Amino acid sequence: MPKKKKKTKKKKSKKIKAKKVKKIKSVSFKPEKVDYTKVRHETSVDQSDRHVPYNLRQSGPTKVEMLISTRVRKSPYWHLSMQAGCWRATVYNRVYHPRGYVKPEDGGAMVEYDAIVNHVTMWNVAVERQIRVKGPDAEKFTDYVITRDATKISPMRARYVILCNAYGGVLNDPILLRISKDEFWFSLSDSDIGMYLQGVNADGRFNCRIEEIDACPVQIQGPKSKALMKDLLGDQVDLDNMPFYGLAEVKVGGRSCVISQSGFSGEAGYEIYLRDATKYADDMWNAVLDAGKKHNLMVIAPAHHRRIQAGILSWGQDMDTEHNPFQCNLGYQVSLSGKGEWNKKTDYVGKAVLEKMGADIKAGKKPYKLQLVGLELGGKPIEEYAPDFWLISNEDGGDPVGFITSPWYHPEKKQNIAMGYVPFDGTLNANGFPKGKVGTKYKVHLPAKYSDTPGTPVDAVVVDIPFKESFNANTREVVKG
Repeated sequence: MPKKKKKTKKKKSKKIKAKKVKKIKSVSFKPEKVDYTKVRHETSVDQSDRHVPYNLRQSGPTKVEMLISTRVRKSPYWHLSMQAGCWRATVYNRVYHPRGYVKPEDGGAMVEYDAIVNHVTMWNVAVERQIRVKGPDAEKFTDYVITRDATKISPMRARYVILCNAYGGVLNDPILLRISKDEFWFSLSDSDIGMYLQGVNADGRFNCRIEEIDACPVQIQGPKSKALMKDLLGDQVDLDNMPFYGLAEVKVGGRSCVISQSGFSGEAGYEIYLRDATKYADDMWNAVLDAGKKHNLMVIAPAHHRRIQAGILSWGQDMDTEHNPFQCNLGYQVSLSGKGEWNKKTDYVGKAVLEKMGADIKAGKKPYKLQLVGLELGGKPIEEYAPDFWLISNEDGGDPVGFITSPWYHPEKKQNIAMGYVPFDGTLNANGFPKGKVGTKYKVHLPAKYSDTPGTPVDAVVVDIPFKESFNANTREVVKG
């Protein structure tokens, strides 16, 4: 795109941002001092069923510079994100991951929130590395490593899936794309599952090749996403009849792509997987920018504020290898019907452990300590990423018994919301899946800048997840009960 156009677009964006900022009274970017001599690890939360407990050391923001080195990959879109104004990043799948475009002084993440709920956004998510499984046994291999039934995924369809280890822990929760009868792409969340997949087939018992490919996605998310995609694709795809998680082969900017009607936001949206991304990143990216001009497209970071509202989990934050699917609201992933029925007959990694755990839960046992729940909580608006797993105590106070994983401010509710872990009391939903007991009250220990009274925990109550319905309701939402 010519520099002159970019500058014009940038000025326009700033004008819009300034207007929105007036509605937001942010406390998130005020400096917070930490006395590291007084920081300690909280041990009262019962994590005795974990080998490596969650780090509940409340140290606040980490005031260090992130080193950019060759040990971490720059994606094909990295320079384009920098052009779009990216000012901070993290590391995800050993790739630099943009996590902020709008500066704090211009309104920060909540301006990006306005863009995704009212207009349309583009995200650089090349960190979702693509592991291709291809060959005569591709289906058989895929079916063995995921809990869902791969045989029921048709070519040119995708699904949200999980991979578990032999102990039932969640290794990864990728989007699985079935490109053809003998080809699958694992679009990874954070954890280097590619090496794991190669390890599973190290003895060559499955006749297939497993390797990372040069295909990198961007996400197009927001209520105007279909309108933008229609302008971008023309008559290549009938988007009006494209199913949720449907796939299509298209050209974007003259380059070969696979698109999926899916995303990480709860809003309407699509993903564009560019083939040979190292060569053609600029062509695809600029084509999207051009098509997005009339739709008020904004390049933003992945919308964690919106995904929290939708109850979408972030691997490594809301779950990890020592969480089983039942305790993080993913029990339906080991039950195709969504009703607790074990109808996947073939073997898969973790099957024996997960089936026993499901039977124990059905029998009224509690095979783990903590359960992921939704919470509404007090305090000042949380409009920034939490640097710690903030602690949860019972309603009457005392030592912490749980912790927050994903908090944020919900502008429509004018309320802080969060996902977090509290002691599992055995409550099940109508379909027999574990859940938190709605209405249970707790106290949350927020940092001083978010507390109504510094040093005094705020009130919190368990509520159903999601906090806001998704444009395309997923199975997790349908079976919440």
